[in-house]
Amino acid sequence: MGAGIGHHHGPGQGAAGGDGQAQGRGHGHGHGHGHGHSHGLATAGGAHRGRLRIALSITLLVLATEVAGSLLTGSLALLADAGHMATDAVGLAMALLAVHVAARPPSERRTFGYARAEILAAGLNALLLLAVGVFIFYEGIRRLITPHGIDGGPTIVFGVIGLVANSVSLVVLMAGQKESLNVRAAFLEVLSDAFGSLAVVAAAAVYLVSGWRQADAVASLLIGVLIVPRTWQLMREALDVLLEAAPRGVDMRQVRRHIEGLAGVEGLHDLHAWTITSGLPVLSAHVVVSQDVLDAVGYEKMLHDLQGCLGAHFDVAHCTFQLEPAGHAAHEPGMCR
Repeated sequence: MGAGIGHHHGPGQGAAGGDGQAQGRGHGHGHGHGHGHSHGLATAGGAHRGRLRIALSITLLVLATEVAGSLLTGSLALLADAGHMATDAVGLAMALLAVHVAARPPSERRTFGYARAEILAAGLNALLLLAVGVFIFYEGIRRLITPHGIDGGPTIVFGVIGLVANSVSLVVLMAGQKESLNVRAAFLEVLSDAFGSLAVVAAAAVYLVSGWRQADAVASLLIGVLIVPRTWQLMREALDVLLEAAPRGVDMRQVRRHIEGLAGVEGLHDLHAWTITSGLPVLSAHVVVSQDVLDAVGYEKMLHDLQGCLGAHFDVAHCTFQLEPAGHAAHEPGMCR
């Protein structure tokens, strides 16, 4: 879907319908490469739906085990890790729901479909983690002031169960965590759980050996320290997508230099790059091209050159270009340079 003459693209508008699609216009002459799509967008998270289901099943099993263990032993660290597991279960469930929603086809009103549902789920997941982190810090400080004894032996047993289960989930989610923000959130949650389970075992062992009653509270605070920085990182990445920041790894100054370096390109404006959802970066631009070059090579060749230039150097395959003659930009109100 390309822009028509005299129309301005804001961020998030005028994205191409598929890889290498673009539309050019100059003095009313256009050449399009668009293809209609009636199906849903294939999001990165959707490819790992089965892995998320497995991780959710393991998380629910460990959650039930740790709650029972905390009630039997009185371990705050075990209860803190169970609370984190509960948050993970909610987060994984939201991730699965978001994957399902994101697979719905585009409509006349939602032209990109519901692909952003996965990013919204990741943002909500970060908020949940922040709440859990605050609660663990509060309880940990309270237990430091008023320490309680724990049943060390059973606590170690339940902690080891959690550690083994989390290790299995880490292996399951490893393949998808680099491709999807949703899956990465789940992976980081499970990774933090694994450290939490390790902290539970260590605290119980210290208590058994030395009798230091604050060990459980210190382990809880360490779990909180693991949660909060990760939560901030998840929130930043989700906000970057929602606020339509340029995709990570795409230097917009270099993009501009590459486009302006093509033969026949006289200028560039309204250059925007953003991410619809994980694995779906898009770009749009108004490119001022010499009329002599357009007459010599044609719109088709110019569009292919632009697409090939970006595809060879940047991780942006979905592009929309508007080709313009010199002076046309003056007729575009509100232009963003």
